[in-house]
Amino acid sequence: MREFSYARARDVDAAVSLVADNPGARYLGGGTNLVDLMKLGIERPELLVDVTGLPLDEVVDDGGRLRIGALVRNSDLAAHPLVRERYPVLSQAVLNGASGQLRNVATTGGNLVQRTRCGYFTDPTMPCNKRMPGSGCPAIEGEHHNLAILGASDHCVATHPSDLAVALSALDARVGVQDLAGPHELPLEDLYRPVGDRPDLELTVRDGALLTGVSLPPLPAGTRTGYRKVRERASYAFAIGAVAAVLVVADGMVSDVRIALGAVASHPWRARIAERELRGGPATAEAFEAAAVAELDAARPLRDNAYKVPLTRDLVVAVLTELAR
Repeated sequence: MREFSYARARDVDAAVSLVADNPGARYLGGGTNLVDLMKLGIERPELLVDVTGLPLDEVVDDGGRLRIGALVRNSDLAAHPLVRERYPVLSQAVLNGASGQLRNVATTGGNLVQRTRCGYFTDPTMPCNKRMPGSGCPAIEGEHHNLAILGASDHCVATHPSDLAVALSALDARVGVQDLAGPHELPLEDLYRPVGDRPDLELTVRDGALLTGVSLPPLPAGTRTGYRKVRERASYAFAIGAVAAVLVVADGMVSDVRIALGAVASHPWRARIAERELRGGPATAEAFEAAAVAELDAARPLRDNAYKVPLTRDLVVAVLTELAR
């Protein structure tokens, strides 16, 4: 690990100024992703700005919206009474995401902006367009069994590893951001850039922007939520398929539904086509399957990851069928 400078931010404005003025600076929260990448030589910050002392570690009810600070630890988020009562899908996703030791350290904001676990990205001896633009994507012809089937490009087929972000997407989360222009919010979906020809550019926010928190709208009465994850071993591992769903059924008909998919794209994949197919229709397994098939029609699997198409379809059907009971 190369040498770096360290600064402890006294407030949000100071943190943003320090990072915005130094392209080689990075924010340090839990560090569960950043420090690993530093050890591998993937991240080489000149300056670490420690934000753990900032007042961004609370979960509060704000007139019906739930506001979650960016520094709320994953373990605290999963156990919070308001989260467990109002948004059980969020608690389920966090508890599926990592070991207890990691959840005690990892933060909400860091979880959303963590980088891919693609083996070519984390191996500094290999080419990777996400790490070195223009060097190529060996995953396309190489080891890609757990990489993207939706929204990828000829330049990158990496997937986003977060479970939390998938649940937040299904909950219509908004992300609080502060940069040199001041604080603002944007939909979680708008935080992530499409892959395109510059997979190294992952976020839409300005350089130096600090994620300050997440806000969730209230769910209608009668809403049911659920999260299901498939992984290759029973102990904690990254998903090979995941679904978060929010469902409201009245008189056997779907009055509202939101579906987000994990482990299939470079960001949490909101299944808008499936949602449109389902709203106003019957809450049946047959309808759920038809909607999932319509969503996955855009899938472009590679040689060794076509299994993700039926796996994701079946996950959607299983989660929605369970919620509709």
